[in-house]
Amino acid sequence: MKAFEAKHYLLSAQILWERIEDKSIYPYSLPAIAKTESITFHPEVTFLVGENGSGKSTLVEALAVAWGFNPEGGTINHRTETRSSHSELHKHLRLVRSFTKARTGFFLRAESMFNIATAIDDIGYMEAYGGKSLHEQSHGESFFALLEHRFGGN
Repeated sequence: MKAFEAKHYLLSAQILWERIEDKSIYPYSLPAIAKTESITFHPEVTFLVGENGSGKSTLVEALAVAWGFNPEGGTINHRTETRSSHSELHKHLRLVRSFTKARTGFFLRAESMFNIATAIDDIGYMEAYGGKSLHEQSHGESFFALLEHRFGGN
Protein backbone atom coordinates (compact mmCIF):
# COMPACT_ATOMS: atom_id res chain seq x y z
CA MET A 1 0.00 0.00 0.00
CA LYS A 2 1.28 3.46 -0.86
CA ALA A 3 2.11 5.99 1.89
CA PHE A 4 -0.73 8.13 0.57
CA GLU A 5 -3.39 6.40 -1.44
CA ALA A 6 -5.96 8.75 -2.90
CA LYS A 7 -9.63 8.01 -2.38
CA HIS A 8 -11.64 8.51 -5.53
CA TYR A 9 -14.84 10.11 -4.24
CA LEU A 10 -16.00 11.90 -7.39
CA LEU A 11 -15.93 9.56 -10.36
CA SER A 12 -17.58 11.69 -13.03
CA ALA A 13 -19.94 14.54 -13.74
CA GLN A 14 -22.43 14.98 -16.53
CA ILE A 15 -24.04 18.21 -17.72
CA LEU A 16 -27.77 17.64 -18.13
CA TRP A 17 -28.13 19.64 -21.34
CA GLU A 18 -31.75 18.59 -21.83
CA ARG A 19 -32.71 20.68 -18.74
CA ILE A 20 -31.12 23.88 -20.06
CA GLU A 21 -33.49 26.10 -22.04
CA ASP A 22 -31.05 28.69 -23.42
CA LYS A 23 -27.61 27.28 -24.12
CA SER A 24 -26.38 30.58 -25.57
CA ILE A 25 -26.21 32.43 -22.23
CA TYR A 26 -23.65 32.40 -19.39
CA PRO A 27 -22.39 29.99 -18.17
CA TYR A 28 -23.49 27.51 -20.83
CA SER A 29 -21.83 29.48 -23.62
CA LEU A 30 -18.36 29.33 -21.99
CA PRO A 31 -16.02 27.09 -24.03
CA ALA A 32 -15.15 24.74 -21.14
CA ILE A 33 -18.84 24.15 -20.53
CA ALA A 34 -20.34 24.36 -24.04
CA LYS A 35 -18.00 21.64 -25.30
CA THR A 36 -18.55 19.30 -22.35
CA GLU A 37 -21.02 16.46 -22.08
CA SER A 38 -19.32 14.71 -19.18
CA ILE A 39 -16.03 14.56 -17.31
CA THR A 40 -14.42 11.42 -15.95
CA PHE A 41 -12.07 12.21 -13.08
CA HIS A 42 -8.73 10.49 -12.60
CA PRO A 43 -8.45 8.71 -9.23
CA GLU A 44 -5.51 10.85 -8.11
CA VAL A 45 -5.78 14.24 -9.82
CA THR A 46 -7.55 15.84 -12.74
CA PHE A 47 -6.19 18.96 -14.42
CA LEU A 48 -8.43 21.45 -16.18
CA VAL A 49 -6.46 23.47 -18.70
CA GLY A 50 -7.65 26.34 -20.85
CA GLU A 51 -7.47 30.02 -21.66
CA ASN A 52 -8.50 32.72 -19.19
CA GLY A 53 -12.25 33.15 -19.34
CA SER A 54 -12.88 29.71 -20.80
CA GLY A 55 -14.99 28.55 -17.83
CA LYS A 56 -12.63 26.35 -15.80
CA SER A 57 -13.32 28.10 -12.48
CA THR A 58 -17.05 28.29 -13.21
CA LEU A 59 -17.09 24.54 -13.80
CA VAL A 60 -15.11 23.77 -10.61
CA GLU A 61 -17.38 26.06 -8.59
CA ALA A 62 -20.49 24.32 -9.99
CA LEU A 63 -19.01 20.91 -9.13
CA ALA A 64 -18.34 22.08 -5.57
CA VAL A 65 -21.84 23.53 -5.14
CA ALA A 66 -23.44 20.39 -6.63
CA TRP A 67 -21.46 18.37 -4.06
CA GLY A 68 -22.88 20.54 -1.26
CA PHE A 69 -20.10 23.05 -0.64
CA ASN A 70 -20.70 26.75 -0.12
CA PRO A 71 -19.94 28.61 -3.38
CA GLU A 72 -17.68 30.97 -1.41
CA GLY A 73 -15.48 28.10 -0.27
CA GLY A 74 -14.69 26.30 2.95
CA THR A 75 -16.03 23.08 4.40
CA ILE A 76 -19.47 21.58 3.79
CA ASN A 77 -20.60 23.23 7.04
CA HIS A 78 -19.36 26.73 6.14
CA ARG A 79 -22.43 28.76 5.11
CA THR A 80 -21.30 32.39 5.03
CA GLU A 81 -22.63 34.41 2.11
CA THR A 82 -21.19 37.83 1.36
CA ARG A 83 -22.56 38.07 -2.17
CA SER A 84 -24.27 35.42 -4.24
CA SER A 85 -22.53 35.40 -7.60
CA HIS A 86 -22.34 31.77 -8.62
CA SER A 87 -24.03 30.45 -11.74
CA GLU A 88 -26.95 28.04 -11.98
CA LEU A 89 -24.76 25.37 -13.60
CA HIS A 90 -24.71 23.26 -10.40
CA LYS A 91 -28.45 22.64 -10.86
CA HIS A 92 -27.74 20.97 -14.20
CA LEU A 93 -25.01 18.58 -13.12
CA ARG A 94 -25.28 14.91 -12.27
CA LEU A 95 -22.40 13.79 -10.08
CA VAL A 96 -21.37 10.14 -9.95
CA ARG A 97 -19.79 9.44 -6.58
CA SER A 98 -17.97 6.37 -5.37
CA PHE A 99 -19.45 4.06 -2.77
CA THR A 100 -16.80 5.33 -0.34
CA LYS A 101 -18.15 8.39 1.48
CA ALA A 102 -15.80 11.32 2.04
CA ARG A 103 -15.51 12.08 5.76
CA THR A 104 -14.45 15.66 5.19
CA GLY A 105 -13.81 18.08 2.39
CA PHE A 106 -12.87 21.63 1.53
CA PHE A 107 -13.59 23.84 -1.46
CA LEU A 108 -10.47 26.00 -1.72
CA ARG A 109 -11.37 29.23 -3.43
CA ALA A 110 -8.62 31.85 -3.35
CA GLU A 111 -11.00 34.79 -3.93
CA SER A 112 -12.88 34.16 -0.70
CA MET A 113 -10.06 32.92 1.55
CA PHE A 114 -10.34 36.15 3.58
CA ASN A 115 -13.99 35.39 4.40
CA ILE A 116 -13.16 31.80 5.33
CA ALA A 117 -10.35 33.00 7.63
CA THR A 118 -12.75 35.48 9.28
CA ALA A 119 -15.37 32.77 9.86
CA ILE A 120 -12.72 30.47 11.38
CA ASP A 121 -11.70 33.28 13.75
CA ASP A 122 -15.34 34.06 14.62
CA ILE A 123 -16.14 30.49 15.65
CA GLY A 124 -12.77 29.96 17.35
CA TYR A 125 -11.82 26.92 15.29
CA MET A 126 -8.19 27.93 14.69
CA GLU A 127 -6.73 24.71 16.17
CA ALA A 128 -7.71 22.79 13.03
CA TYR A 129 -5.70 25.30 11.01
CA GLY A 130 -2.49 25.33 13.09
CA GLY A 131 -3.66 27.31 16.11
CA LYS A 132 -2.94 30.74 14.67
CA SER A 133 -5.38 33.03 12.92
CA LEU A 134 -5.01 32.82 9.16
CA HIS A 135 -5.31 36.64 9.18
CA GLU A 136 -2.11 36.86 11.26
CA GLN A 137 -0.12 35.21 8.49
CA SER A 138 0.90 36.21 5.01
CA HIS A 139 -1.32 35.12 2.14
CA GLY A 140 1.10 32.30 1.29
CA GLU A 141 1.53 31.25 4.92
CA SER A 142 -2.23 31.03 5.41
CA PHE A 143 -2.58 28.74 2.38
CA PHE A 144 0.27 26.56 3.62
CA ALA A 145 -1.33 26.44 7.10
CA LEU A 146 -4.55 25.29 5.49
CA LEU A 147 -2.76 22.64 3.41
CA GLU A 148 -0.58 21.44 6.28
CA HIS A 149 -3.13 21.33 9.09
CA ARG A 150 -6.50 20.90 7.43
CA PHE A 151 -5.73 18.51 4.58
CA GLY A 152 -4.31 15.03 5.02
CA GLY A 153 -4.59 11.49 3.87
CA ASN A 154 -8.13 10.19 3.36
